[in-house]
Amino acid sequence: MTTHPNDRSADRAGAAIDVQDLHKYFGDNEVLKGIDFHVGQGQVVCVIGPSGSGKSTLLRCVNMLETPTSGRIFVEGDEITDPDADVDKLRARIGMVFQQFNLFPHMTVMRNLTIAQVKVKGRSKDEAVEVARANLAKVGLAEKESAYPAHLSGGQSQRVAIARALSMSPDMMLFDEPTSALDPELVGDVLAVMKDLASEGMTMMVVTHEMGFAREVGDNLVFMDDGVIVEEGDPREVLADPRHERTQSFLSKVL
Repeated sequence: MTTHPNDRSADRAGAAIDVQDLHKYFGDNEVLKGIDFHVGQGQVVCVIGPSGSGKSTLLRCVNMLETPTSGRIFVEGDEITDPDADVDKLRARIGMVFQQFNLFPHMTVMRNLTIAQVKVKGRSKDEAVEVARANLAKVGLAEKESAYPAHLSGGQSQRVAIARALSMSPDMMLFDEPTSALDPELVGDVLAVMKDLASEGMTMMVVTHEMGFAREVGDNLVFMDDGVIVEEGDPREVLADPRHERTQSFLSKVL
């Protein structure tokens, strides 16, 4: 999967996400040190690694919530890092689900799901409500449209956040440790929604500590440490028989 940063070979040209020689500094601290990989259309790529390895920064660079210091990122063939790129237009193709749910606390679930549809997508209120209801049903929360976030469990809040992202009709979804803030008994409901999305062919890039999810659902597993990709491959193979000593050490602690 790793190729020369400037190689736009056929398998990468059709990629949903193509990251080429990505570097990111915060001051003098180089957090990403030449990341180079791609996510194929319809693939689920899981990114694992210790805290501070650069996983979340990588994810945030993909949709330009963080501006890369150097390197190039293509979204479905269009370069989102191009200085002349319409970042908002390209970002609209990418749904993002964060560790914290980021719901507006003063708005009902329905309002949380419709406000961006109307303001950003230009949908009518009726159309936005229809889309929102379909996505609430998809995540198993059709009955919660009038509830406020304070009355939801953590797992319900995260599923609402997923429904909100889906309501913008993205081409792909990014998940930044979506279950790490949840009580253990609530994790399964969120992972079940993500598994359903994967089975429907949604392109997904998932930063996660859920190794079972990576093994069951992932098409590719990326292990990061200290700002570089140490190892990647089929999740079942990497988790069962990691080649790199650093991967072996990490997995021995988390599996």
